[in-house]
Amino acid sequence: MKFMKLGSKPDCFQSDGTNVRYVVSELATDITVIIGDVKFYLHKFPLLSKSAHLQKLVTTASGEQNDEIYIPEIPGGSAAFEICAKFCYGMTVTLNAYNVVAARCAAEYLGMHETIEKGNLTYKIDVFLSSSIFRSWKDSIIVLQSTKALMPLSEELKLVSNCLESIAVKASADISKVDWSYTYNRKKLPEENGNNPNWNGVRNRSVPKDWWVEDLCELEIDVYKRVIVSIKNKGIVPNDVIGEALKAYAYRYLPGFSKGVLQCGDPLKYQSAVSTIVWLLPAEKGSVSSSFLSKLLKASIFLASGDETKEELVRRMGQQLEEATVIDLLLRAPEGEAKTYDVHAVQKMVEVFLLQDHNSEIESLEEGNELQEPRGPGILSDATKLMVAKLIDGYLAEIAKDPNLPSVKFIDLAEMVSGIARPSHDGLYRAIDMYLKEHPGIGKSDKKRICKLIDCKRLSADACIHAVQNERLPLRMVVQVLFFEQVRASASSGSSTPDLPKGIKDLTSGSHSSSRSATTNPEEDWDAVAMAEELKALKGELASLRLANGRGSSERNGDGKNGIDKAALSKMKGLLKSKKLFTKLWSSKGGGYGENSGSDSSESLGSANQEEAKSTPSRNRRHSVS
Repeated sequence: MKFMKLGSKPDCFQSDGTNVRYVVSELATDITVIIGDVKFYLHKFPLLSKSAHLQKLVTTASGEQNDEIYIPEIPGGSAAFEICAKFCYGMTVTLNAYNVVAARCAAEYLGMHETIEKGNLTYKIDVFLSSSIFRSWKDSIIVLQSTKALMPLSEELKLVSNCLESIAVKASADISKVDWSYTYNRKKLPEENGNNPNWNGVRNRSVPKDWWVEDLCELEIDVYKRVIVSIKNKGIVPNDVIGEALKAYAYRYLPGFSKGVLQCGDPLKYQSAVSTIVWLLPAEKGSVSSSFLSKLLKASIFLASGDETKEELVRRMGQQLEEATVIDLLLRAPEGEAKTYDVHAVQKMVEVFLLQDHNSEIESLEEGNELQEPRGPGILSDATKLMVAKLIDGYLAEIAKDPNLPSVKFIDLAEMVSGIARPSHDGLYRAIDMYLKEHPGIGKSDKKRICKLIDCKRLSADACIHAVQNERLPLRMVVQVLFFEQVRASASSGSSTPDLPKGIKDLTSGSHSSSRSATTNPEEDWDAVAMAEELKALKGELASLRLANGRGSSERNGDGKNGIDKAALSKMKGLLKSKKLFTKLWSSKGGGYGENSGSDSSESLGSANQEEAKSTPSRNRRHSVS
């Protein structure tokens, strides 16, 4: 730390108690200066020779025959006045980054300028600031912190602006020119860990590009805001470094922020900090991580920040949604709502994400250009879209556990990403299965709408086996799974797909024009339950499949999971080749269908009657991929 000593005489100031200060001298004191509750017993001559303001006060007091002077509003209080008084006496006084601002403001207040005496205190302090303080990185930060308590005079004297300029210039400097000390504890560099093979024991490490971040974390939020704005205005520091600085400040300034849960404190103070950090975020996409944005959003929800702050964070998260995780999206629902999570905010994120792909088309239409040729791909790659689709599948699986989640919220969010092609629908199937498990009272229309989101052709073999045994799925979907698994098995074996009855073809193609649908409500096709003998045949095949899997596992311990999978697939192929079973499931009498389709939700494949359940005990178990 830089410092400057003024004067050469010994310090003769002494105290009498806590509120009295006097100068030890052969001459009696002839003036009393009262600063707050502290009295200074001093001499007129040394004070009046350097202070224009004291000259006026003494003249006024002499006319009233009073030797006491009151100075209640001097900047810096009694400590700053004592520095000025010692300078007037020529006593030794030491100035540093901690007291120089108070001394400068007090000297300005007392009128200790060059017009009164050459080499006066204001001049000497200004020289010290420009030649030492503003050239020091850490001293500039300390001085900037101390200016807040001395506003507005410190602003008028340009102490604040000079500090901001000094800090911004140094933060924007080329790292090869950084030769001053700084604080950097967030990461250990390779040579500090002893892992750098090129390190020869000499401390000659490279300066990280975000070397200045931690030192600024000591500033109050309003001062910090001005520093970051000054650095950004230079236009030299990259946006990702600005983002790293904001992240470090949030972690330091907001207790519990790193864990996503703010600890008790001053809500208004923290609310202001979060809003300011959001306002300072660089406009460039990707300048901060989705995880950091999520923590800011959770903090703003906890602190009940304004809607503008929340909407901005939702928009930014939507722009880089592919980088987020399921945990990032688990936002607490607003107060007063029964559901656990804020699904609406996630819907807005998905909307913002998808709109990015249409911006070019919208701009083209606004310019009046006709799209005569097929439009090329949008700005979002297929891989990016797939990442978001998988993310939402995982998010749906989490929120499905909320018993108070309305079906319309779940379905609407699932439908928003239904247009994104996925190579596998296993994640979506898992989420829907979880929702059906937690919400057994879901209506027929909602169940139809939600199950139609699953493309049975894109389910893995394991998911297909699970779906066939899943008591929560409508019969129509189970039959579709069986059919498409047969198509897959036939394709893999090189044989042609067997000629299925017209009713099955209509079922798998989504058509409701079969003879059966002509006499029933199309929605009932999704909730129909097969007759007892038909289910018994299907369950018998599935039971033998499970038994075969068990025997294959015990006989071929060395084969592991692959042996089990081969046995399961082999049995599945045999099950799917049973054209007679398909015909029975679809061609059963209308009376039996009508009797079973009256319930509000689909019955399980293993619940046709009690006798069947007893004959196949393993079928009673509920299956879930959750």
